[in-house]
Amino acid sequence: MAKEVKILVADASHEKYVDLILDTIRIAAKKRGTGIAERTHEYVATKMKEGKAVIALDTDGKFAGFSYIETWGNKSYVTTSGLIVHPDFLGMGIAKRIKDYTFTLARVRWPHAKIFSLTSGDAVMKMNTALGYVPVSFNQLTDDEAFWRGCQGCINHDILQLKQRKFCICTGMLYDPEKHKNEPTPAEVFMDVIKTLTERGIKFG
Repeated sequence: MAKEVKILVADASHEKYVDLILDTIRIAAKKRGTGIAERTHEYVATKMKEGKAVIALDTDGKFAGFSYIETWGNKSYVTTSGLIVHPDFLGMGIAKRIKDYTFTLARVRWPHAKIFSLTSGDAVMKMNTALGYVPVSFNQLTDDEAFWRGCQGCINHDILQLKQRKFCICTGMLYDPEKHKNEPTPAEVFMDVIKTLTERGIKFG
């Protein structure tokens, strides 16, 4: 029988999973034949400490999945990135649960920020579309140079440069909160996020 998997906002205690997370992301990208923006152990650990990462664990504490959040352009843009599910937990709907959780976490912490995604994965595009993202050209995404430097570790970076950062292998997708003002937020996840952030004293906005 499959064990229950819990989705939660990661904290400093979860740093022990970082190397496994990074290895799982690399292996999945290699299998797909797609590029990834490489992240360091320190980078991911910092996201956990800042309450900007979501981790999925089973009841035995086994790593099941992960994603993290970053802010850009003075917090006017947010990305939810690095979504990965461990091979042992595929086919259980965990990716969608993580995506919904990181999306809600981003909306709670930065309610006025536009949320964007660069992805080459069909499954992520489908989840983004369900949440209200729409495909956009790269000029509608952040112009924060720090974000685009993160693409330098991708095997497709030469294409991005060749196309003058207008498009690449990935699809740009954008969620604009101004266009979704009257839409309800999933109550269960929303309240769980609020409770966790409040308990940790993490600031909103």
